[in-house]
Amino acid sequence: MSRWRLPSLRAVWFQLHWFVGITAGTLLAVIGLTGAIMAFEDELLDVLNPGVMTVDAEARPPLKPEQLLQAAQRVRPGEHVVSIVLEADPRSTALVRFAAPPGERRGPDVRVHPYSGAVLPALRFEAAFNWVEELHRWLLLPRAPGRLVLGILALCLVGLALSGLYLRWPRKPANWRTWLTFNTSLRGRSFLWALHAIAGTWALVAYLIVGGTGIYWSFDVVRDTVQAWAGNERRAAAETKVQPRKRAATPGGPAALDPAWNTFLAHAPNWASATIRLPERGSGAYQLTWIAQDGPHERARNRMSLRASDGALLKNEPYGAQTVGQRALTTIRPLHTGSYFGLPGRVIMMLASLALPGFAITGWLLYLGRRRQQRALARERALALTSESTTPGAGAPILLAFASQGGQAERIALHSAAALRAGGRAVDLRAVSALSPGELAGYDHALFVAATFGDGEAPDAARRFTRELHAGPLALAGCKYAVLALGDRNYARYCGYGVALDERLGALGATALFPRIDVDQGDAVALGRWMHALGTLGAAAGTLPAAANDAAPMTDWRLVARTLLNPGSLGAPLYELVLQTTADQQWQAGDLLDVAACHTAATVDAWLAASGLDGAVRVTWQGEPQTLRDALAWSELPGVGHPFASTQECADALKPLAPRRYSIAGIPQDGALTLLVRQQRHEQGMGLASGWLTAHLAVGAMVRARLATNPSFHGPQDARPCIYIGNGSGMAGLRAHLRSRVLAGQHRNWLLFGERQRAFDSLCAGEIAAWRNAGALPECDLVFSRDDAPEYVQDRLRARADTLRDWVERDAVIHVCGSLQGMAGEVDAALAAILGEAGRDRLIDAGRYRRDVY
Repeated sequence: MSRWRLPSLRAVWFQLHWFVGITAGTLLAVIGLTGAIMAFEDELLDVLNPGVMTVDAEARPPLKPEQLLQAAQRVRPGEHVVSIVLEADPRSTALVRFAAPPGERRGPDVRVHPYSGAVLPALRFEAAFNWVEELHRWLLLPRAPGRLVLGILALCLVGLALSGLYLRWPRKPANWRTWLTFNTSLRGRSFLWALHAIAGTWALVAYLIVGGTGIYWSFDVVRDTVQAWAGNERRAAAETKVQPRKRAATPGGPAALDPAWNTFLAHAPNWASATIRLPERGSGAYQLTWIAQDGPHERARNRMSLRASDGALLKNEPYGAQTVGQRALTTIRPLHTGSYFGLPGRVIMMLASLALPGFAITGWLLYLGRRRQQRALARERALALTSESTTPGAGAPILLAFASQGGQAERIALHSAAALRAGGRAVDLRAVSALSPGELAGYDHALFVAATFGDGEAPDAARRFTRELHAGPLALAGCKYAVLALGDRNYARYCGYGVALDERLGALGATALFPRIDVDQGDAVALGRWMHALGTLGAAAGTLPAAANDAAPMTDWRLVARTLLNPGSLGAPLYELVLQTTADQQWQAGDLLDVAACHTAATVDAWLAASGLDGAVRVTWQGEPQTLRDALAWSELPGVGHPFASTQECADALKPLAPRRYSIAGIPQDGALTLLVRQQRHEQGMGLASGWLTAHLAVGAMVRARLATNPSFHGPQDARPCIYIGNGSGMAGLRAHLRSRVLAGQHRNWLLFGERQRAFDSLCAGEIAAWRNAGALPECDLVFSRDDAPEYVQDRLRARADTLRDWVERDAVIHVCGSLQGMAGEVDAALAAILGEAGRDRLIDAGRYRRDVY
């Protein structure tokens, strides 16, 4: 029974972040757009209404407030004036507000020319801006529910900002480039993710301010608490209940307002704007609020109370006399709009508001892309692991289990299961990683498609099953089985895992349905025997598709550059090869390239001379007409003493050279495909493939190759931390992953890499240094085994055991690329020692320990 595991804290935050983003994101986009419009509302209205809000300054003095007031009353006789707003700027017009009609919040207003006293036309588009404000503040809802909804959205905005900060937090946060720089060469999902994350970082402070002030205005409990802290207790609910406004008493003559205005000017010579509230019945006093020219912001209001009869000063409350808490309360709106920081602050807030729709769009695109990937993955899993056919078969189900490292065994198992189901048999298709040995006793027939990893080892995903299969007694006398073993004859323990599995099942009492079938690198004849054997169990006739037997056609690639990376090294020469093709070829980090090996012309000519055959004679080989010399170059050379009656007979006997597989050292965005190839040497000279690629193939010449997907070494789809461990030419697979991660803006990476001498074998040193400086490689351990203080990768791993455990606890994925004999085995043992064998195996079962070793 599988064990349920609590999701990591990061996974929880990620789920909350995207859920809130796609649910509240649309409304936040609306709030952002309307906020951006309101950021420069006065300026926009002034542009849309020339000569209404501002006029040309004149040499004569402007009219007195009382004259402006009387001019406004002439156009609305009988209506009561509430206030008049004046600006010290000689270009600004006066704004006179009248009392609101019963049942309405605001009354009409008129603008008056400061020099002529003419009443100016009503502002065009003002109603539209009022609508925008209603939408921004309450989403056009009644005020009470609107405030609640806006408060929830403000909470969501703060949550999105903080969770986004957590999700992209690097291990070395002091490097500002990690936070704020954007790689413009990114494409696709990587571009969207980086744009979303980095723009969010730029706007983080703005969103925290906007969200925090929005929360303050929306929730009474928050506002009451903050005002209490500031020493400004709010009035009781009964007192704050809106009361009918008392009608203003219009002053009787020109002298009624002039004395008060003169007193104000005497006490406020540096005023910038002033609002005069006319006396209410029974008060007999003008109430003035004004802002000084040197005021810190537009809410730094000073207050005066002036007696209406003679303009005497009754009360003066300058802004500077307020307590620190009271002054802090006045900054809330300027902070919200950005005006607290002047014009730059307003511009920043406008841009941050405009970015909210962008976050909604990029968030949705990322979400939809992730859903597409999840659906594709679900379809693959359903196809691979389902225990029921769409056409249910008859009889007891046949177990068809696969142990796959690179995906080939899984594809063969899929096709085999389909053939059995088409023939009417029920099939349980299972990955060995999801199978326990005890379950085998419940099946009458068990079929295994078993790949071999490295030199005879079990694939990583099959290690637990294999260990348990050999752990204790198990009676399988009632089970009949068959094994299809996949391997490569170039290894000493050819099909080693399939052989060991076959022998163990037989030792446990299971009966072989037919002899084990060994497949050398997707050999079509051997796979045909497997399909024929399945026919005895009722499988429908058919052949395995090209995707299952790796028979995808080779394509032409041009060698455009070859560089020796380690001149002077004690080790064999290591070359970087750059290949280009005109075909549209796509791969991802972790994939491989199969390169068709080729004999040198000297080798072929020597064989022809010894055999007595004419290499210039044209023959048909692999279905294509060509010379015998060309056919021999790409084939395993027969023994020289073999008698051939003709050149065509020789061609018919030729078996193509097995392609050599190399880890790809780059990504498609590089514009070319890169390999790191070690020049192998033995007693007979250079290795066939490595010698041809590194020494004999001319730069500019063509090479035949094909891409091979390697899903067991692909990186995670999310931004989880990754640990990359390798040595020698294993840098190829690690560099591809690191390039992909850096391009995607995923900077939680750790490289542990070993070579011989620092002076000669510091592979990709410039690139690694650039990643470190950019904060993309916060952990980097480079060790050298032939220097004065020799050290191996596994030694450094043990020395950093605490850091390794910390990264594993943070859901890190481990990638190992390099030599199986030595480094990979020692690293595996070190991981088992540090994490415990059970801990290491849990990583394997969870797909968090991935290897590409040779």
